[in-house]
Amino acid sequence: MPTSLNANVSTGNQGLDLIVKGGLPSNRLYLIEGTPGAGKTTLALQFLLEAVKRGERALYVTLSETAEELEFVAQSHGWDLTGLDLFELSAADALLGENRQQSILHPWEAELGDTIGLIQKRVEALKPSRIVFDSLSEMRLLAQDSLRYRRQVLALKQYFAGRNITVLLVDDMTTVDGMRDNHLHSLCHGVVTLERMTMEFGAARRRLQVQKLRGVNFIAGFHDFVIEEGGLRVYPRLISANHRLEFEDHQVSSNVPGLDQLLHGGPVRGTTTLITGPAGTGKTTIALQFMAAACERGEKCTIYQFDERVGTLLQRAENMGLNLRKHIDSGYLVIQQVSPAELSPGEFAWRVRSEVEERGARMIVVDSLTGYLAAMPQEQQLILQMHELLSYLSQLGVVTFLINPQQGLVGTMTTNLNISYIADTVLLIRFFEAQGRLRKAISVLKHRTGAHEDAIRELRIDTHGVQVGDPLVDFRGVLTGTPEYFGADSPLLDDRTRE
Repeated sequence: MPTSLNANVSTGNQGLDLIVKGGLPSNRLYLIEGTPGAGKTTLALQFLLEAVKRGERALYVTLSETAEELEFVAQSHGWDLTGLDLFELSAADALLGENRQQSILHPWEAELGDTIGLIQKRVEALKPSRIVFDSLSEMRLLAQDSLRYRRQVLALKQYFAGRNITVLLVDDMTTVDGMRDNHLHSLCHGVVTLERMTMEFGAARRRLQVQKLRGVNFIAGFHDFVIEEGGLRVYPRLISANHRLEFEDHQVSSNVPGLDQLLHGGPVRGTTTLITGPAGTGKTTIALQFMAAACERGEKCTIYQFDERVGTLLQRAENMGLNLRKHIDSGYLVIQQVSPAELSPGEFAWRVRSEVEERGARMIVVDSLTGYLAAMPQEQQLILQMHELLSYLSQLGVVTFLINPQQGLVGTMTTNLNISYIADTVLLIRFFEAQGRLRKAISVLKHRTGAHEDAIRELRIDTHGVQVGDPLVDFRGVLTGTPEYFGADSPLLDDRTRE
């Protein structure tokens, strides 16, 4: 059935529909612009195939690519172009005669005008509800003059006005005398820009933004997307203020008495806990302990593993008495291995949203923030995007653990991440020396949601699991990064004190 007046039409892309709040206003002229390889043709085909799926007529006017090339694009995505009408510039050449190829024999008025005339005849015969012109650069070449080109585009707009047709113009952002021609922006009802950015290492990044869309309160800003089998997969930018859920803000236990006592019961729902310290102190293990306890309570959890292989993580957990495999088998635990240099921040945020909204995850572990930054070295404002993601998780009552490795093993340790301000709770783990042995100490630096111990406790991780000892008071050099204990022996953990 034809689209009714003033109704929204789906773009055929779920992510873009979310960005434009349900679809594009029908019977208008839109511009899809982007550099070669950005995904313009793929998005245009999705737009037309959506009309075919709805039983409507759709016309693809290809001024640059052949039908064989479009068929190849469709096959790569598993699409069938049956029912989609194609108009090729080469077909227009045949209809206009052999001399049509020799532009020197035809002034621009005849060359461009005859081509547009054939297109209009095809439109009158088919009466499509959607049309794509791909691409305007060919029309610009036929016009041979920017003023004439603009007049022709304006004439096209006037021709389609009142014909109940939604039109997409595809442009490759050609420059004229080194300058961008933005005249089309003022002529079109909406403008969507696609970008392809080449990274120094890893896969190219793609993103889009809606430059304008009259009458629609769309989601502004950049939105990451990838081209995969099936078309463009767009990840709308996360706005945490749009997501809120009522939940009980009770504390979550780790099932380790000493660790829970440090936080006077444990982290509160909807908060973020940052676990920081040098390598080898047990940061990941502490997070796994909280997560295993949540799985035992029947809560679903997700780990995003940037640094360590999943197999190594599972084996290490088993060596400490944590059987994570049974939680994976039961469906309470999902561990996602994140491949470096293959992930955009928008896709990562969408993965987290899917786990929370679709699978119902109540606890998220990101291991580690350093790996997160290393996986996206040329992205901008990563910490701000992480802040938005954590705000979203907080408003849905999800408990989040961030692992933040510090540089250095002993002595003064530093971090290149000013991340502690976005965390509600900060757990600090340090090595310390006592009785000729290297031991570990854990303490709470910050706990926004309630009281916490200001004491330092000894932390031990071995085949029996996690154990946190009694508070230790006799330390020197705590702020140097390597505290030294000089107190009595009795508070220290020893094998004889274990059950």
